[in-house]
Amino acid sequence: MSSELLQAIEALGREKGIDREIVVSALEDAMAAAAKRVLHSQEAFVGHFDNETGEVALFKVKTVVEAPVPENPLIEMTLEEARQIDPEMNVGDSMEFPLETTPYMGRIAAQQAKQVLTQKIREAEREIIYKEYKDRVGTIINGVVKRIEKRNILVDIGRTEALLPVSEQCRGERFLQNDRIRALIIDVRENTKGSQIILSRASKEFVAKLFEAEVPEIYDGTVVIRNSAREPGERTKIAVMSKDRDVDPIGACIGMRGMRVQAVTRELRGEKIDIIPYKEELSDYVKASLAPATVTRVQITDSEAKRMEVVVPEDQISLTIGKRGQNIRLAGVLVGWELDVKSEEAKKQEILAAMTSMMSGGESEPEDSEEVSEVETGGAAGETAAAPSEAVEAPSPAPQPADQGSVQGVPERVMAALREAGLATPGAIAAASDEELLAISGLGPKTLQALRNWAPGTEGGEV
Repeated sequence: MSSELLQAIEALGREKGIDREIVVSALEDAMAAAAKRVLHSQEAFVGHFDNETGEVALFKVKTVVEAPVPENPLIEMTLEEARQIDPEMNVGDSMEFPLETTPYMGRIAAQQAKQVLTQKIREAEREIIYKEYKDRVGTIINGVVKRIEKRNILVDIGRTEALLPVSEQCRGERFLQNDRIRALIIDVRENTKGSQIILSRASKEFVAKLFEAEVPEIYDGTVVIRNSAREPGERTKIAVMSKDRDVDPIGACIGMRGMRVQAVTRELRGEKIDIIPYKEELSDYVKASLAPATVTRVQITDSEAKRMEVVVPEDQISLTIGKRGQNIRLAGVLVGWELDVKSEEAKKQEILAAMTSMMSGGESEPEDSEEVSEVETGGAAGETAAAPSEAVEAPSPAPQPADQGSVQGVPERVMAALREAGLATPGAIAAASDEELLAISGLGPKTLQALRNWAPGTEGGEV
């Protein structure tokens, strides 16, 4: 009997991967529970396994309390009573008293012992599985599809089952029962039913781990994956760099004849993978992330909101944006900035519109500003400023004497100076040269143009 029980304990420990001491402890608890059931007693029992005889000896247990009279004499005893037996006993210690006779364990007691033993073994097994897989979070594991429940896949990974939820599956992937599957362990949860291992095939870390398994340079740290962006089942972009100048990071990831990257693509069921070089310079990094599109210029528009403007040739717009905006979206995630795409022609039109708006705003400034500008920049600058106005066609206002009203674009104080100089009529304005008119105080190139428009046929020409 003793040898059979010892063999059963050893076999159970090997089968479940549980330490022998845990199995023995479970057996002792099971026998104590069975004894309590057989004796119909409220006393506390404990069992001790004898490794030589293979038997479990049962004992009553009482706790030493400070009170002069114990509340429950079945499980408690006073300190005075305890020290009569053992002088070294203190409050809180436990004393064990062997049973005079071992109770007969019938069928019901045996069933009770079996239930307790099974429960203890299962709890120990769950604890071991939790500790084992908790340390393996972030690693790839192989398994077999055991069953599919409401599109959630239960995977047999050996000692236990793992869950691949719908949210962690790639679009378009289909698995059948008994199919082999590889996935990344992303979480291990402990609950009342045991440890639950959560798998993922949709995370970007899964792609990184696949490359680590296929590329020795990534595994040993020579090549580093700096960042990645992924739309599961569609496309992935990874940025790589090398710590060794003699090692090409992109070539290492692709492999000879593309064998390495093709192995990853096969595992991902045909998902497209873009491998780009990581750049320290942000503009170069953005240009590389938008490959295969060609980028003309990159400009930061809002550094706080992390927004950038990307200018590309007209024929590269669709390639830069990608199918359903996929390329520009993944590039933005990869570099960590929001990217706005514009064609070269659209950017030129935007700049032209901004310049036109600035010029229009400048003409509406007060004459004082014009006079100050002329003083600061000199006559040559004044002539340059007048040139754009000459290129704009405007209807000539009906000529009228200056003393009967104001001329559009000419301040009243300039009109007063013209009257004092005897240049208050269109004819006088037409006869005067540009130099004579510019000699009037407060009269600049813009005002001169307004006067020439008011008196057509003059030296300045009809505009």
